[in-house]
Amino acid sequence: MTKKEKINFIIENLNKLYPNIPVPLNHQDEYTLLIAVLLSAQSTDKRVNEITPILFSKASSPKEMIRLSTDEIRKIIKPIGLSPSKSLAIHKLSNILIEKYNGRVPRTFEELEELPGVGHKTAAVVMSQGFGFQTFPVDTHIHRLMYRWGLSSGKNVKITERDAKRLFPKNNWNNLHLQIIYYGREYSPARGWSKEKDFITMKVGRKSFLKKMT
Repeated sequence: MTKKEKINFIIENLNKLYPNIPVPLNHQDEYTLLIAVLLSAQSTDKRVNEITPILFSKASSPKEMIRLSTDEIRKIIKPIGLSPSKSLAIHKLSNILIEKYNGRVPRTFEELEELPGVGHKTAAVVMSQGFGFQTFPVDTHIHRLMYRWGLSSGKNVKITERDAKRLFPKNNWNNLHLQIIYYGREYSPARGWSKEKDFITMKVGRKSFLKKMT
């Protein structure tokens, strides 16, 4: 199977499985999305979605957030993990949004990545899911599946993102990155991989991985 055939097979089957893709993190606008994505670092979407309603009931805008102390924020988000650094980042970036952007979330990678606690992946998610730009945020599921499918080397997420953007049509990026995440969770987990369940990998996957797993 050529790479072009692989890509077509993946897109066709992901569209069948996930024709309508919900955004994993619950949010109300670009600001609450930014906070939710920041909180999701080294945590699960499920856990974040359990905590953000509590946080956003107290503060769902930069002005409301800076009225809370970092300790108050930390206590609310403590179950998510890394609460000391995340609470400080949330408070600082909320101040910056007020002082520099009139309380609005900026719409460029450069401006987003200058905010405390916001890395490239967080910025890419906000650009994609918040503003509708075609980006390809790479999380652990996408990184894993791009390797298993023989589409990237698996060396690091920067290379994986580069390969994903090179191989998949740009107008599909926003849908595809979410579809791959859902597929990874449901059919191709990091542990307990099943060749019977993970039909896409069995069809297009790299030979070394399949040989090791079968």
